Amino acid sequence: MSRTRRTDPGPYVLSVSLVPDRITDPSSYPYTIPAIRAFRRLDLHPKVTFLVGENGSGKSTLLEAIAVAYGLNAEGGGRNFRFETKATHSRLEEAIHLSKSLSTPKTDFFLRAESFYNVATTIETLGLDLRSYGGVGPHECSHGESFFSLFQYRFLEHGFFLMDEPEAALSPRRQMEFLALLHCQVKDGSQFIIATHSPILMAYPDSWIYQFGPSGPTRIAYEETEHFSVTKGFLGNHKGIVAKLMADPDANDRVG
Repeated sequence: MSRTRRTDPGPYVLSVSLVPDRITDPSSYPYTIPAIRAFRRLDLHPKVTFLVGENGSGKSTLLEAIAVAYGLNAEGGGRNFRFETKATHSRLEEAIHLSKSLSTPKTDFFLRAESFYNVATTIETLGLDLRSYGGVGPHECSHGESFFSLFQYRFLEHGFFLMDEPEAALSPRRQMEFLALLHCQVKDGSQFIIATHSPILMAYPDSWIYQFGPSGPTRIAYEETEHFSVTKGFLGNHKGIVAKLMADPDANDRVG
């Protein structure tokens, strides 16, 4: 008799911890990144956890390590994706421990904006069922539309999903539509970890936000993020700020 695989609603991963004894060389990358060097433990929201910070702050590095430690491909995709364009991931996954719940996800996926082209090629090369991607090959539509189709058709209920800068190909309107999709998938028992620069995405209310800085990832409120304050300040005085930036190339260090 065949046995049907049982799946449950999330959460699926409760926390991520660094195991110092597994670090072979603390003076090497990625431990040269202040936030990673100071990192010890990250408790995850049962629904949505956002990782935010400046470029190079370590948020994508930790997200990648979580994905690989969970069993997903470093360049993105689901569990059956095993391509490697170039070995560039940090090996941080060897030094972290994932504390998992007893729940089993129905599906999982790691989306990273910078390597989605390679994922799209693999989808078509493997001849995967395109109904899970909107019925059209990802290379047959625009970058933004292929992203949005992925959210709509591949991200199902009871899933564990990691996303690195999903806003990269989305217009502001599409980002707001993404919030509605995210909410539907959360209500269907899915769990998300999202690294983002978008103040629109991180406005999702049922979530935790961790900002990456020299003292490691620190949980903060939405209104306390630099993304919120800088965007709010720019929209409130865009002419003045643009004029200041154009007159003084170093003014961007003092914006906000």
